[in-house]
Amino acid sequence: MSKRICLGKISSAHGVKGFVKILPYGEDPSLIETLGPAFVSETGDKTLRVRIKSSAGKLLLAEVEGCSDRDVAQSLRGTELWYEREMLPELDEEDGFYHEDLVGLTVIEDGQEIGVVCAVDNFGASDLIEIRPKNGNSYYIPFVDEYVLNIDLEAQIVTVQDSASLRLE
Repeated sequence: MSKRICLGKISSAHGVKGFVKILPYGEDPSLIETLGPAFVSETGDKTLRVRIKSSAGKLLLAEVEGCSDRDVAQSLRGTELWYEREMLPELDEEDGFYHEDLVGLTVIEDGQEIGVVCAVDNFGASDLIEIRPKNGNSYYIPFVDEYVLNIDLEAQIVTVQDSASLRLE
């Protein structure tokens, strides 16, 4: 089975006609509509067809096929929108990557291996990299240039700075 990438999440219902608000992940939110039906989980077969109506700040206002009232729209809250990796466009930039590409990479700080990337999450404010250290519980650091110094996909390494002082557990 091929790998899937999550491109967004239904955050809430909007109005009484069954529209939803979607928090898109990534730089091109239109992919949520143009790639066709979205899987609702990383491994299942159930899909939703989404039609984007407009943007509302960081969110998209969308219609979900078969969703015609607020109660059904509200039941979709929290539903993630997954797409097959091979359906996604190739990245133009030499340094381009999908967040999913970072999962499993070794994390280096001050020349020492400190753990691995186990996830890249966004809980609403900004992207965070979750690091699973060699010992202890995983923790988050902000995914910004100040703390994530370098990403080398070929070497499978993410170099960070000051992760111990930033631990958001």
